[in-house]
Amino acid sequence: MTYIVGYGAYVPTYRIKTSEIARVWGEEVDRIEKGLGILEKAVGGVDEDSATIAVEAARNAIMRAKIDPKKIGALYVGSESHPYAVKPTATIVAEAIGATPNLTAADLEFACKAGTAGLQMIMGMVASDMIEYGMTIGADTAQGRPGDALEYSAASGGAAFIVGKNKGVAKLESTFSFTTDTPDFWRRQGADYPSHGGRFTGAPAYFKHVMGATKGILEKTNSKVTDYDYVVFHQPNAKFPLEIGKKLGIPPEKLKTGLLTPIIGNTYSGASMVGLVAVLDEAKTGDRILVTSFGSGAGSDAFTLTVTDKIEEVRNLAPLLKDYIARKQYIDYATYIKFRRKLKT
Repeated sequence: MTYIVGYGAYVPTYRIKTSEIARVWGEEVDRIEKGLGILEKAVGGVDEDSATIAVEAARNAIMRAKIDPKKIGALYVGSESHPYAVKPTATIVAEAIGATPNLTAADLEFACKAGTAGLQMIMGMVASDMIEYGMTIGADTAQGRPGDALEYSAASGGAAFIVGKNKGVAKLESTFSFTTDTPDFWRRQGADYPSHGGRFTGAPAYFKHVMGATKGILEKTNSKVTDYDYVVFHQPNAKFPLEIGKKLGIPPEKLKTGLLTPIIGNTYSGASMVGLVAVLDEAKTGDRILVTSFGSGAGSDAFTLTVTDKIEEVRNLAPLLKDYIARKQYIDYATYIKFRRKLKT
């Protein structure tokens, strides 16, 4: 039996509006906004990358867990925008939060589901008594080629979860994965920006895998979608999660709390995890949560959780996600490009 004993998220201050990007490329604003359902996205500042985002999220998780960081026996950081090609982000985070040196740490990569892959690993290590506590983080300053559709959605943000055996804010009841070799999205070694298969990223990739993992965990747990109070799906845009919900008979209101893409964009490895943080920030004792991530290439991890009465005790020990989202400063496209270029130097 494992629990989430601490959780936290971080979203940068800066925002760029969809209309500003569309203006630069001469696109129709209404068509882009309605097509993606994204009004604006979060942008990492000139001094913010996946490592700094991961550190902020990790510190918030520790504050809620109320544990000595030295007790963390494993730390994994999932991202597709690690600052270094050869140099782990995980060691930077571990050092920054005071968890070194007696732990194992590694970077994970599976497009947008690397963070939830880490959650599965931590669950197994804690359940088998290999470690007392483990931390997994999903964080990205996702890149989109200028003028590409991804530029409107690729955003910055992340979330961290600490897992242990002692009673925490939510019991991790079950997990299930669905994986195939589906090349819908990729980036070659040395390439600055990822490429994608356009419409191919929909039906054979996102929908097939999210649906497969979700149906799989419902069958595994002998439960129905009506048994859950909140549902969080990976959210490359605002429309895909709602379409999955409609296919599965999930009312939109059960998806609303965790659907953040319209106002902060797609935080990639952080997307489903940040959505779960938003839910935990408002969930009540006994609420049940279903979460399904997605990573291009392709695969999905699904989880079922039940919120405990511990949530009320720790929720306000760290900044709430809604406060990070509300704290924003708009930038123009020139400033956005300057921030992106600075991160590459």
